[in-house]
Amino acid sequence: MPQQPEPEPVRHNGHTHFPPPAKLPLDYSVVRLLQNRVTDALTNLLADSANVTPSYRRELAQRVGREIVADYSRAMAHAGQPVSPAQENALLDAVVAGMFGAGRLQRLLDDPHITNVHIIGCDQVLLHHPDGSRSIGDPVADSDDELISMLQVLAMRVAATERQLSESNPELDMQLPDGSRMTVLYKVSPRPVVYIRKHTLFNASLEELRDRWGMIDHLLYRFLAKALESGANIMIAGLAASGKTTLLRALGRTIPAAEPYITLEESRELGLHEPVGANWVISLEALQGHGEYDANGKRRGEKTLHDMMPITQRLGVRRVIVGETRGREIVPMLRAMTVSRGAMCTIHARQAREVMDSIVQLACSYGNDIGADQALRMAAQGIDLIVYTAVVDERAIGGGEHRFVSHVIEVGGMREDRVVTTTIFGPGPDGRAVPKHLPERIRDDLMDVGYDPRELVAYIEAGANNRGAWTRELHTKRVRK
Repeated sequence: MPQQPEPEPVRHNGHTHFPPPAKLPLDYSVVRLLQNRVTDALTNLLADSANVTPSYRRELAQRVGREIVADYSRAMAHAGQPVSPAQENALLDAVVAGMFGAGRLQRLLDDPHITNVHIIGCDQVLLHHPDGSRSIGDPVADSDDELISMLQVLAMRVAATERQLSESNPELDMQLPDGSRMTVLYKVSPRPVVYIRKHTLFNASLEELRDRWGMIDHLLYRFLAKALESGANIMIAGLAASGKTTLLRALGRTIPAAEPYITLEESRELGLHEPVGANWVISLEALQGHGEYDANGKRRGEKTLHDMMPITQRLGVRRVIVGETRGREIVPMLRAMTVSRGAMCTIHARQAREVMDSIVQLACSYGNDIGADQALRMAAQGIDLIVYTAVVDERAIGGGEHRFVSHVIEVGGMREDRVVTTTIFGPGPDGRAVPKHLPERIRDDLMDVGYDPRELVAYIEAGANNRGAWTRELHTKRVRK
């Protein structure tokens, strides 16, 4: 097979992008045949073995698979259809991906030129790329039934807690081995629907968000790190894909490894408990539940975030981190914040000033015993800081995509019937957060951990010339007032 030519680099929006290399075509009927042979060989080799670790099983499968693929290549060469070394490697990767990875989805997960994936049925595959463009991908299965079977096996094998995709459970939300988030709909649409959201900054630290990605500047870095250390309760708000989870994950990684804390998620996405054994994170995930519904509308074995929140207060930890509050769990989350320190969560909100409205709307879905006034009072008592992440996406007009913190708002309790807030950091000339006011409610707590808020005074007094400590220009197409 001729060698693939090196892709030519492309300049776009001031950055150099390398197009993905051409993919080798694969016959997945051959992949399935070879996978069955490897599976049979593994079964025979491990028949008398006990307590085999997943890593050893995968290593053995790689070794056995390499031999079986080589045998197949020799047979094809004798038949006058030679297989190139590159094709051998592609076959082996596909076999191992089917046994231990995400099957035919694995190639999409491994491709750095793909950010997100929409799939409708086995053959409608839409790929999203970092520059905002989209392209059509190869089929991910030979039929819709094969796609569902692959997803069912993946859910059983990969999910840390039991996940099921079936007629009685037509929804699936889970984390894939690389940290990507996968959502599946089945039976409620004409064809199966799959959405994969890849986390490009899964392992980004708070320092990297400052120095490499420009999501925060040095002033925000210092303030947020010290606020976390002081035990402030922090709610991170923003639109979808604005970087809320990325920032929450980075803040979580600043917590000392020896400090135990709890992460509570609908579907594991934060990954703060990994690598296992490296810290004292207690990672809890909601359970789907199976079988018939009971009188309360729940399936047997089902455990929601709302169900698990009370037990977190009896596990002897100071911090509870909720990956995303999007339903009834907001009320026990707020209650936990009123009696704990260092709690964090995320919430969807269109604008920074609408966060309290979002809290009230979610809380009022809790039941008749929670009204808007009580929800506001719990929020005012429990939340110390609201951090708002903004996203500016100008890729459609030839610009770039920018994510940054635009607001840090201190919640200062209730005054009569309204929540008192102070905008410590607010939008500067380009929309990014710059110092506006000194904190009041958490000022003493900050000073107790060595942070003097008065270091912000010079920036505040600069007035219209206050541009914070942002070291890079924000190149946007639209002029901002």
